[in-house]
Amino acid sequence: MKLRRILKWSARVILLALVLAFLVGFIAYWKSTNDCDRKTALVSPMKAIVYCEYGSPEVLKFEDVEKPIPNDDQVLIKVRAASLNFIDPGLMRGPWPLRLMSGLRKPEKTMLGNDLAGQVEAVGKNVTLFKVGDEVFGVGRPTLAQYACTRERGLVIKPANVTFEQAGCVAWAGFTALQGLRQGNIRPGQKVLINGATGGVGTFAVQIAKSFGADVTAVCSTGKVDLVRSIGADHVIDYTKEDFTKGDQRYDVIFDNVNNHSFSDRRRVLAPNGICIIAGIGGAGLHPEAWGRIAGIFKAGLLARFVPQKFVRYGTKLDKEDLKLLSDLMQTGKMTPVIDRTYKLSETAEAMRYFEEGHARGKVVIAVEQGNEL
Repeated sequence: MKLRRILKWSARVILLALVLAFLVGFIAYWKSTNDCDRKTALVSPMKAIVYCEYGSPEVLKFEDVEKPIPNDDQVLIKVRAASLNFIDPGLMRGPWPLRLMSGLRKPEKTMLGNDLAGQVEAVGKNVTLFKVGDEVFGVGRPTLAQYACTRERGLVIKPANVTFEQAGCVAWAGFTALQGLRQGNIRPGQKVLINGATGGVGTFAVQIAKSFGADVTAVCSTGKVDLVRSIGADHVIDYTKEDFTKGDQRYDVIFDNVNNHSFSDRRRVLAPNGICIIAGIGGAGLHPEAWGRIAGIFKAGLLARFVPQKFVRYGTKLDKEDLKLLSDLMQTGKMTPVIDRTYKLSETAEAMRYFEEGHARGKVVIAVEQGNEL
């Protein structure tokens, strides 16, 4: 009798908890909004890409917004170029797991972009490293706009031999490649395989690995073989004709930017103490294979606990010293950003459609119009 009473009250408590959780979630969903409907007169307008709803590239609008004002620790940049990155389609489309951070019903932040290159327009009173007129590149947010604010630690001086378009596509893809290869303890003479060698991250990874003195094998499709050879790959595997996991070569490091092979297949071609760096899931945004590949990442991390080889996941982070290194590599000619297509800021929706197809050779760049160029 006592047990029955305990079970009855437990069921009631669980039901009440579920009802409360539903109500809280329902309220949070409908309270999730943004300032798109609160139109105010603009004091100092600029052009930017804005998205007020989640959805396909059609939600991206070229509109007037308020020009940002730098605080005491920030630099105001007149943006000359920016680029699209893996996260941008995800933020735009808003898959449910991501909405827990970006806004349940509508995006809380309504502008996109992380990379930038441009000229310093103004500096806060605590800024010491830059002055008005300096040509810089690095990281800010949002950067798909005529002006953007960022902190000193997100910028370095642009090399004179590099265009704004080239510099404006380096930061996050370059960080992803550099920091991933560093996770692999890359050293001169090692055999390194780059799976997914022709996208934004992949083209940087090939060149950075070569700058470290590695023997680089690039995996790509038939039409991109010449591209990876031109940026320094020592060997090329055409995945439409050959599966690298079936070959006889063993690699000290696999930089896997696609994650489209099983744990056991990759283990077979890793050296006994080799390292597989899991850098991506192939393509931009969340494509049909994405969830299976994401699950594969966690599976590899679990299984790797029981084998001598390492399967490493990592998070890309802003690092000023890494940004300086990427700048040095460009200045010395050891790394040249590969640009597939360049679009105007007003053409960002079209650029996003192309980017989401997942076939870009290198980076998709947004050239930001100023003044009479609009």
